Amino acid sequence: MEAIWQWGLDLIRTIQLVHGPALDAIFKAITFMGEEEFFLILLPLVFWCVDFAWGTRLAFVYLFSPYVNTVFKDLFAHPRPFELDPAVKLHDVRGYGLPSGHAQSAVVVWGIIAARFHKAWLWVVAILLMVLIGFSRVYLGVHFPTDVLGGWVVGAVLLASYLALDPRIETWLKRMGLSVQLALAVAVPLVLLLLYPSNDTASAMAVMMGMGVGVALTRQVVPFSTGGPLWQRAVRFLVGAIVLLALYLGFKLTFPGEGEPLYFVMRVVRYALVGLWVALGAPWLFRRLRLASSE
Repeated sequence: MEAIWQWGLDLIRTIQLVHGPALDAIFKAITFMGEEEFFLILLPLVFWCVDFAWGTRLAFVYLFSPYVNTVFKDLFAHPRPFELDPAVKLHDVRGYGLPSGHAQSAVVVWGIIAARFHKAWLWVVAILLMVLIGFSRVYLGVHFPTDVLGGWVVGAVLLASYLALDPRIETWLKRMGLSVQLALAVAVPLVLLLLYPSNDTASAMAVMMGMGVGVALTRQVVPFSTGGPLWQRAVRFLVGAIVLLALYLGFKLTFPGEGEPLYFVMRVVRYALVGLWVALGAPWLFRRLRLASSE
């Protein structure tokens, strides 16, 4: 692997010959489109303002993606470029390098979005974003080109699996009663977390758990329509996002920090509550404020 890493470092150094404050800012903005905070904005937007059912499926596949990514990263335990040459580091990251989580998530999320709307131009945009997000990781010196390629490959496998299995799973779940749906919403992410416990898998599986419970209850208790005039959707998203941000930051400040007692357990609780708000709390509030109607 040393020869491949050396080739990657040489390529990164060549790319960075033209780097500067303006380009750094541009590629940091592009790389943000593959980070947790960005999807914390995008996924609720789909949930609340575009299509609740499809948003659910998109969110579950996205949340499963970092779980798979974490397992592979720990399995390969490949270094980051800046660990071999600190001079190439233009951005702060942690953990192992292969496969790139940003590249993987870009393929999964933007691929599902493009497949949903069946527009050729949207596929062009999606592929462009996949390439740019992957390239930004190399430019910033946080991933070798092989890390990005690995992320694209894993993301493509997850995307293909979703496109093949989604209709069958959707039909199967609709046959299940509420109690079975709630049991699956708790059991599946909990089992996955117990199989591979880490901070990263805890956050993804906890959100999946809270969101799964919330989706099942919302469909039965507070079904709502994502339709409505543009102003209503905008206000709905603004209200929901403000509360979501308050919960996300508030829990982070008040719950135990890393290294403190019960940190891991409370991390699971914190992210589960965030998922529950997105899928249940927000729809309930939208109905109460007359920002959404029933389906």
